[in-house]
Amino acid sequence: MTNPIKLKFSEKYDAAHAQQYFLKHKDGASRRLSHWRDEQLARKALFLAGDPTVVLDLPCGAGRFWPLLAEKANRVIIAADNSEGMLQTARTSQPPEVVKRVRTLQTSAFAIDMADNSVDSIFCMRLLHHIGDAQHRLSLLKQLNRVTRETVIISLWVDGNFKAWKRKRQERQRTSDGKEDYQNRFVIPVATAEAEFIQAGFEIQERLDFLPLYAMWRVYVLRKK
Repeated sequence: MTNPIKLKFSEKYDAAHAQQYFLKHKDGASRRLSHWRDEQLARKALFLAGDPTVVLDLPCGAGRFWPLLAEKANRVIIAADNSEGMLQTARTSQPPEVVKRVRTLQTSAFAIDMADNSVDSIFCMRLLHHIGDAQHRLSLLKQLNRVTRETVIISLWVDGNFKAWKRKRQERQRTSDGKEDYQNRFVIPVATAEAEFIQAGFEIQERLDFLPLYAMWRVYVLRKK
């Protein structure tokens, strides 16, 4: 078996960085408001996906969405992440009554250590915008298609909005200034992303925008063909 794909940015998530990540979404009114909107979209996406009973949260990070996933009393929650530091932070930082309902698993999203058709839905938030290589994205999407029985809920940065236009302008300016900073976040054109979803074996059920025509974040509900 070939080694799973490894993204450079994922190497930083040791225990200390995982704790910083957990605190980041609680830092200031704007981040708390952003988290509230993330939860609002996630809750709607889960509803549109049929309120799945068995859900894989991948990557789960510091467990930011565990309380939301636990709102369905009979939901089975499997939380996976490539970083043991993230998993440990989630287990110690989230409410104990939520943690006891979650089974954790350390695994790569590019080689998920689960059998085919293991879960009703995969909840994949804030990963795809880190993957700039199309073949890497397709590898990830095919893994998600293999492990889910029904749906995938996935978020990413897309074009066609003010923030994407602004970011592209800033990137052009950095290039003209001779700056070649390491890049680990990418805006994916809508047409490209949606073609990749279809290529990986999904149908697009729903598109949910964080702030239509302004923000880059979009959540897709994908249904396995």
